[in-house]
Amino acid sequence: MKKVSIIIPVYNEARALQTHLPLLQALREEGHELIVVDGGGDEASALRCANWVDRWVSSAPGRARQMNVGAQSATGEILLFLHIDTRLPVDAMALLDRGFATPTILWGRFDVCLSGQRGAFRVIEYMINLRSRLSGVATGDQAIFVRRSVFDRIGGFPQLPLMEDVAISKTLRRLSRPLCLRSKVITSSRRWEAHGVGRTVVLMWWIRLLYSVGVSPQTLHDMYAKKAK
Repeated sequence: MKKVSIIIPVYNEARALQTHLPLLQALREEGHELIVVDGGGDEASALRCANWVDRWVSSAPGRARQMNVGAQSATGEILLFLHIDTRLPVDAMALLDRGFATPTILWGRFDVCLSGQRGAFRVIEYMINLRSRLSGVATGDQAIFVRRSVFDRIGGFPQLPLMEDVAISKTLRRLSRPLCLRSKVITSSRRWEAHGVGRTVVLMWWIRLLYSVGVSPQTLHDMYAKKAK
């Protein structure tokens, strides 16, 4: 089985770390690697979580920057970028090993399932997965994975304050279509519940539209931060 380096960028996520890192220990026992990249200088969490990770790396904040820093210290043939509030399916590593057995498969993502039970979440996740499958563009919530050699070749994530997942997807898409795994990661619906489902849907689609017509990621980041409060 190919070694997978699971890279998790965090910023002030002490509670989520203590909840989710124990769930990944079986993967370490299988020989895979777990790297947490801390963008907040959380020394207390680093000490508490020391036995749950292979490497705890400090970085300047910024998700793209943190994921690139984590990749630099990774030793796996496959890199998997995971949000701390996202859970992998139990067959994740087997699916990756099977998928990357085909040399033309360079990267991909999982389907996503939102953790909330409301019917609206089933519609939202269906649309996210469908859009991704049709466009060949993945979101960070879908746990993007890529061959290490390919990641190095393209220079990693672009240093953007927002939309780094869309940007790297478009770069990778020029090399190959993604492997779209139907097995689902479960990601937290907390932001949808906190800010309202309708409001969040409109905001996210509006930001993606503005990005597609050339609005700068910094402007979009500032807009998102203001609207999401």
